Amino acid sequence: MTSLKQIFGGDTRQFGMIFALLALVVFFQIMTGGKTLTSGNMMNLFNGNSYILILAIGMVLVIIAGHIDLSVGSVAAFAGIVVALVMRDWDFPWYLGIVVGLLLGALIGAWQGFWVAYVGIPAFIVTLAGMLLFRGANQFVGQSNTVPVPQEFRFIGAGYLREIGPDLGYNNLTLLLGFALIAAVIYNEVRTRRRFAKIGAEAPPVWVSVVKMALLSAVILYATYLFATGNPGTSFPVPGLILGALVIIYGFISTKTIIGRHVYAVGGNRHAAKLSGVRSRRVDFLVMMNMSILAALAGMIFVGRSTASGPFDGVGWELDAIAAVFIGGAAVTGGVGTVVGSVIGGLVMAVLNNGLQLLGVGADLTQIIKGLVLLVAVAFDVYNKTQGKPSITGMIMKNFGNKGKPELPTATETVVSNDVSAR
Repeated sequence: MTSLKQIFGGDTRQFGMIFALLALVVFFQIMTGGKTLTSGNMMNLFNGNSYILILAIGMVLVIIAGHIDLSVGSVAAFAGIVVALVMRDWDFPWYLGIVVGLLLGALIGAWQGFWVAYVGIPAFIVTLAGMLLFRGANQFVGQSNTVPVPQEFRFIGAGYLREIGPDLGYNNLTLLLGFALIAAVIYNEVRTRRRFAKIGAEAPPVWVSVVKMALLSAVILYATYLFATGNPGTSFPVPGLILGALVIIYGFISTKTIIGRHVYAVGGNRHAAKLSGVRSRRVDFLVMMNMSILAALAGMIFVGRSTASGPFDGVGWELDAIAAVFIGGAAVTGGVGTVVGSVIGGLVMAVLNNGLQLLGVGADLTQIIKGLVLLVAVAFDVYNKTQGKPSITGMIMKNFGNKGKPELPTATETVVSNDVSAR
C-alpha cells in the first residue's frame, strides 16, 4: 500500500481530484457510447475551455494572496473589443494587436492593483466596480456591435499545429510534442531519484518509478494519438499550447521564486509576512495586475476562436474561473492552492459540462449539477481540514514534476523562510 501511495504521490485524499477527473471521463465515455474520447470532442474541449483555464491560473494567485477578482470577464471582453477595433480601423497587424491587448490588460491591472494595494479598498469592491466599468466600456467602445477579426488573428484561438514532414497519417508536430512530454516525464523521475541518492535519502523502489512513468506515458501516448489522428487540418490546438506554457511558467513562479513564496506568505498570514520583511503591497499589486493581463489574453483567445468580438463576451467567466480554483483545492481564506490543481479543477468542470451536453442535458439542469459539484468539492475539502486531514489536492504537484505548491510548513517556518528570502 505504501508503494502504491508513492506512485500517486501520497495519501489518496491528495490525488482524489485526479481520480475524479478520470472517473468523469470514463463515466461519460460509457454513457455517451464512446463520444467523449474522440479526436473532435477532445479538440473542442480544449478550444472551448482554454480561456477559462487561463483565467484560473491567474485567479488562483489572487485567491492565494487573500483576494478575489470579479472583473475578469469584463476585462477580457473590453480587451477583445479594443484589439478587434485597432486591427480593423487602424490596420494594426495581428501581432501588434496582441501586444495592444496585453498592454491594455497590464494598464487595467495596474489601475485595480493601485486601489487594492495602496488605497486599501478590498479587492471584492474594486473588481466589482471594474466588472461594471469595463462591461460598460466594452459596449461603449464597440457601440454594442460585433467586430470581426482578421484570419491571422484567429489562429491563437482556433489554430492547430501545422503539418510538416512526410505524410504518415498523423500530425507529426503533435507526435513530437507527445514524445517530448514522455521524455520530460522520464527525465524528471530519473532526476528525482538522483536527488534522493545525492542527499543520502532512501528513494522509492525502482518498480514504483517504472510504474509511475509507464502510467503517465500511456496517458500521454493515448492523448497524442487522439490529437494526431483528427480530421485533416486539425491536430493539437494552439490554445492548448498556450495553456501548457502558462502552466509551466506559473508553476515555476509560484514554487521556485521569491515572489511566488511571498504570495503564499501574504495569503497565509499577512501580519507575519510583513514582520518578516515581505512587501505585501507590492504582492497585492502584482497579483491583481497579472490577473488582468491573463484576462486580456483569455479574451483575445476567445475572440480568435469565435472570429469576432461582441458585447456579451466574458459574461459569467469570473464565476467559472473562481469555481475551478476552489474545486482545485484553494482555500477561501487564502494561503493555499496550486496552479496545477486549479487547472485540474477547471478540467473537471469542463468535462462535466461537455459530457452533459453530449447527453443532451438542458442548460438549466447543467447549471444545477455544476453548482452542486462546486459545493460538494469545497465542503469535502473543508471537512478534511477541520478533521486535521490533508487537502485532496495538496500533493498533486508530485504527480506533475513538482510543479505544484509544496507541503505547507508551520507558521514559524513560513516567517523564517520568507525573512531569508526577502533578504
